[in-house]
Amino acid sequence: MTQKVAVLGTGKIGEALLSGVIRAGWPLPDLLVTARRPERAKELQERHGVTPVTNAEAAKAADTLILTVKPQDMGTLLDELAPHIPADRLVISGAAGIPTSFIEERLATGTPVVRVMTNTPALVDEAMSVISAGSHATAEHLAHAEEIFGAVGKTLRVPESQQDACTALSGSGPAYFFYLVEAMTDAGILLGLPRDKAHELIVQSAIGAAVMLRDSGEHPVKLRENVTSPAGTTINAIRELENHGVRAALIAALEAARDRSRELASGNS
Repeated sequence: MTQKVAVLGTGKIGEALLSGVIRAGWPLPDLLVTARRPERAKELQERHGVTPVTNAEAAKAADTLILTVKPQDMGTLLDELAPHIPADRLVISGAAGIPTSFIEERLATGTPVVRVMTNTPALVDEAMSVISAGSHATAEHLAHAEEIFGAVGKTLRVPESQQDACTALSGSGPAYFFYLVEAMTDAGILLGLPRDKAHELIVQSAIGAAVMLRDSGEHPVKLRENVTSPAGTTINAIRELENHGVRAALIAALEAARDRSRELASGNS
């Protein structure tokens, strides 16, 4: 771990990534951060011991630049960075919907770009980060991106053509589970449970189910069938979910998220 890394536009995800690589043993002198507001930069310095710099200074000094700004701010950031980034720098984009070609066109010819979609469980080192190579990125560049994002969870390489689908499934995925837990908590209250007890029951059930999915190797259908006794409580609940079109609604929701990712790529904010 000898390369100097800069995280640009260090919001929640950027800070989660920063804290993860620090825990993984990355030397503090090799970590730079930028932030839009001076008070935010000072906060990052005090909390993590890293060096706050300007975007231009980061571009000149760092071997790897991780761009964690919002998609609508990416063009402005690249215009600021372009005069200062040599073509041998690795640029990693964490902006939803922004293709590597958008970045490559605004930087020096041959600049390696890697696109990464991570998600908010990076805050607890349980992220799912999906990694794709731009036209100039090599296997070494991908491995370096995996080393960085592996500090906050799992990584998966996919062709860039699958990034919008991964954004819909994984990038936005935690929100769907939080939404489901919210709805189930309300149902528990309706059934007569106090909110805190309903919440604890659902959260632990979700954690247990997730671990079973991860560790058992069983198909989710099989795991669901193991809970679903003939003429029992679970099959009655499943019937109502099917009657209300929950499966179709989830598919439609994911398609909508994918389509929005495509819109962001085309510049529609």
